[in-house]
Amino acid sequence: MRIVVHGQKAFAKELLERLLERGESIVAVCSAPSEEGKLEDPLVDLARENNLPVHQLSSWRTPEALALMKSFNADLCLMAYVLLLVPEPVLNAPQLGTFQYHPSLLPYHRGPSSISWPIAMGETRTGLSIFWPDEKLDEGPVLITKSCEIGPDDTLNNVYFDKLFPMGIEAMLESLDLVKAGVVLKYKQDLKAGSYESWFTKDLVQINWENHIDEVYNYIRAANPAPGAWSKIKGQGVDILKSAKSSTAGVPGSIIAISDVGIQIAAKGGSVLVEQVRPHGAKKIIASDWAKETNLKEGETFD
Repeated sequence: MRIVVHGQKAFAKELLERLLERGESIVAVCSAPSEEGKLEDPLVDLARENNLPVHQLSSWRTPEALALMKSFNADLCLMAYVLLLVPEPVLNAPQLGTFQYHPSLLPYHRGPSSISWPIAMGETRTGLSIFWPDEKLDEGPVLITKSCEIGPDDTLNNVYFDKLFPMGIEAMLESLDLVKAGVVLKYKQDLKAGSYESWFTKDLVQINWENHIDEVYNYIRAANPAPGAWSKIKGQGVDILKSAKSSTAGVPGSIIAISDVGIQIAAKGGSVLVEQVRPHGAKKIIASDWAKETNLKEGETFD
């Protein structure tokens, strides 16, 4: 089977690596354009190391892009971590079409921040879907889904890298095997029952310490490591990263305690023990060290 791999970053690189180990016939690798002054995408590096044709288009919405995909004479395209919208004629150019990885249980949490939102909403389960995309964002018949738990202290970082990343690679390979075996399972999404959320952006994650501790902590987890839930004190913005929830209460926004373990900040109904922060314009730092540098005192209040 002649396969096109389309994607970028570590997930797509890992998928290509596994496909090559299996001896699959990769006829082309498509990725985002290189950025001047930045390291080359690991998918592109791996493809070139294996003498595979690499194509880095800035848009797939051109006649030239369609002609390119048709020229591969591929049986199937595997899309892994693709940020550009790809029109249906390009998706359908391979003989068997294109399937794609998405890190949510479709049709729920469609959109670009599909891992952060279920954490922020306090959900206890999430998952991934392998689906046949159409021209709409994260829509199309689903091939398979896999689910996993969101633990009470799980963050964006470990939900993705510890769970959805390795599960996703195996799900892509399982989907390929199903297609090769002629078992093409599809079901129609009920989009009315689903949800779409846009980017989990910096302006959405300024912490309101007057909110309940569960909501505050969920947003901190959902934004760790990026974009970073944040607050201000002494006029300085700071991202709140590694943290733990506590039942110890106090005046919302106030510093209850400062120790070698971290900075304990009150919210409604509890508090957050902050162990790591990232001052705006600076690098990550241990919270207790940052407290010393900025001369924080117990009783001072975050905005």
